[in-house]
Amino acid sequence: MAIVTQTPLNPGDSPLVREALSSVVSRETSATQTADAPTQDTSPSEAPASGAAAPADGSWPRPSKCRVIAVANQKGGVGKTTTSVNLAAALSMNGERVLVVDLDPQGNASTALATEHRGDVPDVYQVLVDDLPMADIVKAVPDMPGLFCAPATIDLAGAEIELVSLVAREARLRRALSAYEAEFDYIIIDCPPSLGLLTVNALVAADEVLIPIQCEYYALEGLGQLLRNVDLIKAHLNPTLNLSTIVLTMYDGRTRLASQVADEVRAHFGDTVLNTVIPRSVRLSEAPSYGQSVMTYDPGSSGAMAYMDAAREIAYRAVTV
Repeated sequence: MAIVTQTPLNPGDSPLVREALSSVVSRETSATQTADAPTQDTSPSEAPASGAAAPADGSWPRPSKCRVIAVANQKGGVGKTTTSVNLAAALSMNGERVLVVDLDPQGNASTALATEHRGDVPDVYQVLVDDLPMADIVKAVPDMPGLFCAPATIDLAGAEIELVSLVAREARLRRALSAYEAEFDYIIIDCPPSLGLLTVNALVAADEVLIPIQCEYYALEGLGQLLRNVDLIKAHLNPTLNLSTIVLTMYDGRTRLASQVADEVRAHFGDTVLNTVIPRSVRLSEAPSYGQSVMTYDPGSSGAMAYMDAAREIAYRAVTV
C-alpha cells in the first residue's frame, strides 16, 4: 500500500486533527471566521459589542456583575496558569478589580503573583476543608493595584480525598466565594490538570469556562471529555455554567500543524475562540521565576502584547447565554 508523505494542503486534510475533534462534533457551530481572519484583537474603538458600553475615557468596560471564570483543561502544560495570571494582570492594569483563586496544589499561580504559599500560610485548602473564610487567605499582589490572590499550598493535594466525605463537596468553593463580601469585577480560578473534585468545585463556582488549547494534536485528545464534564455539571450542579471562551496558546506560526489545529478549532467553535492567539514566548516562561506576570516583566514582548489583546477581547465581548 502506498504511503502518502505529502504534507496536507488544507486543515481538513489532517486526519489526526479531524479524529480528535470528532468527539465534540455535537458542539459544532457554524464558523464565522475564515482562514484568513485576523489573529489579533481589534482596538478598543473597534472591539466586539458588549453588554457594557466603553467608558468615555477609553478605559475598559466593567461588567455589570462579577464574572467568575474557571480556566480549565485536564491536560497539563497547555498554559492554564500562564493564561490565568496574565489575563488577570492585564485586566487589573486597565482598571478592573481581579481575584485569582489558585486551585492547583503546585501553586504556580501564587508563585507568579509573588504571593507566599509555603509553610503555614492559610490557603484554599483550609477554605475548602476547614471552612476558613476566603477573606482570611486573600492577599494583595505586590505592585499591582486591584489584583489579589488566594494562594494554594501543597496541602491542597490532599483535598481531593478529604472532600469526599464532606457535605455538598462539589459546592464548597461556590459557598466560600458567595460569603466573601469583597467586590471584584473578575474572579479567575486556575484549575489543576485533572477532572477531579477540585476542578468540579471550580466549575460549580464559575459562571464561565475558559479553555486554553495548545496548538498541537495531543492537546485536542482530551477536549471531548472536558466538554462532557462541563455538560454534566451544567445539567446537575450549575445550570448557569457556559463555555464562553477558548484561547489558542503556544502558537508557532512556523509549523503547518499549528495552523491546522487553530483552523479546525475555529471551525468547530466559531466565535467562542478568541481572535487573539498566544505565541510561544521565552518571556512567558521567564516571568514567574521573578515573581511577576509577563505584563510587568516585559510589557513589550510578544507574549505580553498577546495577553493584553486577549484580555481586552474578553472585557469587551458579550457573554453568550
